[in-house]
Amino acid sequence: MDDMQSLDLSPVTAVSPLDGRYAAKLRPLRSSMSEYGYMRARVQVEVAWFIALSDAGMEQFKPLTAGARKYLLDLVKDFSVDDARAIKDIEKTTNHDVKAVEYWIKGKFDGRPELESASEFVHFSCTSEDINNTSHALQLKACRDQVLLPGLDAICNTLRDMAQKFAEVPMLSRTHGQTASPTTVGKEIANVLVRLDKTRQAIAAVPLMAKMNGAVGNYNAHLSAAPDIDWEAFSKNVVETPEPLGLGLTFQPYSIQIEPHDYMAELFDAVARSNTILIDFSRDVWGYISFGYFKQKLKEGEIGSSTMPHKVNPIDFENAEGNLGLANALLRHLSEKLPISRWQRDLTDSTVLRNMGVALGYAILAHQSLQTGLGKLQLNEERLAEDLDHAWEVLAEPIQTVMRRYGVQGAYEKLKEVTRGKTVQAADLHNLIRGLEIPESEKERLLAMTPGSYVGKAAELARRA
Repeated sequence: MDDMQSLDLSPVTAVSPLDGRYAAKLRPLRSSMSEYGYMRARVQVEVAWFIALSDAGMEQFKPLTAGARKYLLDLVKDFSVDDARAIKDIEKTTNHDVKAVEYWIKGKFDGRPELESASEFVHFSCTSEDINNTSHALQLKACRDQVLLPGLDAICNTLRDMAQKFAEVPMLSRTHGQTASPTTVGKEIANVLVRLDKTRQAIAAVPLMAKMNGAVGNYNAHLSAAPDIDWEAFSKNVVETPEPLGLGLTFQPYSIQIEPHDYMAELFDAVARSNTILIDFSRDVWGYISFGYFKQKLKEGEIGSSTMPHKVNPIDFENAEGNLGLANALLRHLSEKLPISRWQRDLTDSTVLRNMGVALGYAILAHQSLQTGLGKLQLNEERLAEDLDHAWEVLAEPIQTVMRRYGVQGAYEKLKEVTRGKTVQAADLHNLIRGLEIPESEKERLLAMTPGSYVGKAAELARRA
């Protein structure tokens, strides 16, 4: 037990698999969604606010020189893990994480008279949540733009290529698990692509909101210190001015002490919807592999089953499904919890918000598994054709539809008698067709039809996606 307590964090001692087994795969997430990323964002917000204050027209804080501005912006640009550790060391004394950031920044002013004389304007009129909510938005912005959306785009591009490549490859459909009107492999992939792309657009379109309006959202402290400044316009400018001088976010004019987090709920709900689409897809592909529609390429030396040498398990799609489910469990809690606060502030959001990276991390991990799995798939057209050739009953639909057009009474019932619960052969249908009271040209058209040719506009729709 003592040995266990002394173990340092590593991929084999980490409690979370995101920092253990899957640490290497989630490396791109660390710069934005880690404690380091949070600290860096806080420094960025404090610096942007400080620089803007120098231009606010207060007699006590003259506009900063170009050199001072560059130095401050470089604190953000060059922010390191050691800097984050230094802030955490200060926090051991302050027992307040935002105050530790303030003290660290002021410490960086030593030996620079221009900045030292203005040090009390660091965090001026701000409540901690002015810094935290903006930092969370910056974290989400970086995660969404640099990791989440590129992962979704990669999947969409792969699906688009597959939809085009397999647009004309016929495939037996199943509704309620039973044989149904054929489709094409490309069309079924296109269905997923269109759904996923729409949700991807929704994720990208969510405005990332930020407020900088003081302890309860009314600029009380700001106006008490400098009543002549339009603080609402000032704050909006800091929030919406593009980086690096501003934050490049969307201004939230109405809040209590905390930004209401409605945009986060919207974002997390959209991500959860994309995850649900991919769960659906993962299960379908799993089934198609089971049917033999797809084979999977093996890497040299890879083991499929520990006891059954013939097996190549669809582990990438299973891994994706599991991780997408974990992501959604957390994302749904985030979206349901975060918009709720007792009166003007409670801390129930604070702990929950620290798990944003965990929730998104499981989704991003799943994206990688899906991409890996899709890259292994090899279409087995022989198996697809074999399945179709044993499902001539699906042509009962076009036959009875043509019969209805030409007024043949009891069309549905006649086809039901021939097909339901029976193993239908081509000859059975052809005999029925030849005896129908319909034009000869229609008989010839129906006789030429096979399960593999009965795919409607599937190929066209697949190419259009």
